[in-house]
Amino acid sequence: MLTLPHKFDKNWSLFLDRDGVINHRLIDDYVKSPSDFKFLPGVLNALEIFNQIFGKIIVVTNQQGVGKGLMTEYELQLIHQKMINQIKNNNGRIDNVYFCPDLKGSGSLFRKPNIGMGLKAKKEFKEINFKKSFMIGDSVSDMGFGKKLGMKTVFISNNPNKAILHPKLIDFISPSLLDFAMLIKS
Repeated sequence: MLTLPHKFDKNWSLFLDRDGVINHRLIDDYVKSPSDFKFLPGVLNALEIFNQIFGKIIVVTNQQGVGKGLMTEYELQLIHQKMINQIKNNNGRIDNVYFCPDLKGSGSLFRKPNIGMGLKAKKEFKEINFKKSFMIGDSVSDMGFGKKLGMKTVFISNNPNKAILHPKLIDFISPSLLDFAMLIKS
């Protein structure tokens, strides 16, 4: 399991998955409009704390609903703009959102667990050091993405036994984004 650094500074970056980490995941469906997007409890508080700790905060999200034709990229951008605005209005920050519209099984370099979105973020923000980065997600593909780039990984789950299933991928388990924010804040 993860040993936390004694002190964080703005040289650290945070990568976040979206569905199931920032907002409620819709079971067997997709967030297709801004009205479908609902923050999970404590996320806005967590992002306010992260804003004080991390130099860069990046969202990386697989969005195959676009690839399936269930929503357009424009509609996805509206969802992300709503998310970013609400986070900003609550003293948080997202520096950029990267998404992959490609279908599962497409082999796309940009679809997690592949690392294309991470490389794109590093190209835009040269100061990102993957060795000084966390990837927080709620799926094995999120953890694989983080590990392939050399990040520390945090799995959002109320089931601590998940780490036993994937000990090489999961460094730390937290029940929520806010719980992890409170842990590293102290």
